[in-house]
Amino acid sequence: MISAKLANENGRAKFRRALLTWYDGHKRDLPWRRDRDPYRVWLSEIMLQQTRVAAVLEYYRKFLRRFPTVQKLAAARESSVLAAWSGLGYYRRARMLHAAAKQVATEYGGKFPSSAPELRKLAGIGRYTAAAVASIAFDEPVAVVDGNVERVLERVAGKALSGEAQWQSAEDFLDRRRPGDFNQAMMELGATVCLPRQPLCLACPLVDFCATRGELAKPSRNLRQKKREVHYTLDCRNGSVFMVQRPAKAPLMPGMWELPESPDANGPVKTVFELRHSITTTDYTVQVRKGPAPKNASGQWIARSRLNAMPLTGLARKILRAAEII
Repeated sequence: MISAKLANENGRAKFRRALLTWYDGHKRDLPWRRDRDPYRVWLSEIMLQQTRVAAVLEYYRKFLRRFPTVQKLAAARESSVLAAWSGLGYYRRARMLHAAAKQVATEYGGKFPSSAPELRKLAGIGRYTAAAVASIAFDEPVAVVDGNVERVLERVAGKALSGEAQWQSAEDFLDRRRPGDFNQAMMELGATVCLPRQPLCLACPLVDFCATRGELAKPSRNLRQKKREVHYTLDCRNGSVFMVQRPAKAPLMPGMWELPESPDANGPVKTVFELRHSITTTDYTVQVRKGPAPKNASGQWIARSRLNAMPLTGLARKILRAAEII
């Protein structure tokens, strides 16, 4: 059951003060927190979907150097956007990011809409992202719920919450004077203290309000990883590499560039190195051979100097780095 200390508004006010005091003294110095530019807030939120903060930091900096404004992003070619995104994975996010930038540039005169309902009209923006951008960039008093916030709310409540109950609980706790800071504080607490396993309860500013002290168990949803071996050919000649482009209608990573697959695992070309690559529930063992590309491969010779600017699949980029080509 929820703590008696949170049964009334006075208790919830103390909850908010405790959380925001902790956040003011302990928040991480992240580049998107240094101002409230909606473009930068939005970009960070899209990049952070299904990706850890540590993995995003350098991509975020490089992306902003290449596309410093929403107008620059809107005017860019999709291939340039995908190249800047290459390595972050989930490339649909990059395509939706580009589409939304075009909407902002053409339909909103280059200025982001300032309310969550209007933000949800942009490509790739759902309920969470709209609330995050609206609250952080524009101080709209609207709560967010992501995995971190959900975990904090459930442990404080002492029970599992689902669907609309999560959002209503978040709204009940929201500090309406500092909504952006409060939302970031809830996410920060879940990311750094109220961890999925081994939560740091002794360091938690909300421990006196918490019904479970980290003991609320979540049902295990371990997915068995599938294993697969794949073979690719690395054909380098005269300062160029033979690459193939995925079909525009491919269900995964359409239009991205990769090395040609080797159809015959026992062919005359020997493996020169091996690496591991994981995508969602599949672990790949990747065998890379150097030699002529398969005769039936339809592709192009790409100069080594151009490869870094190409929209490469994450695996292709990993192989080319391992081969010290990029």
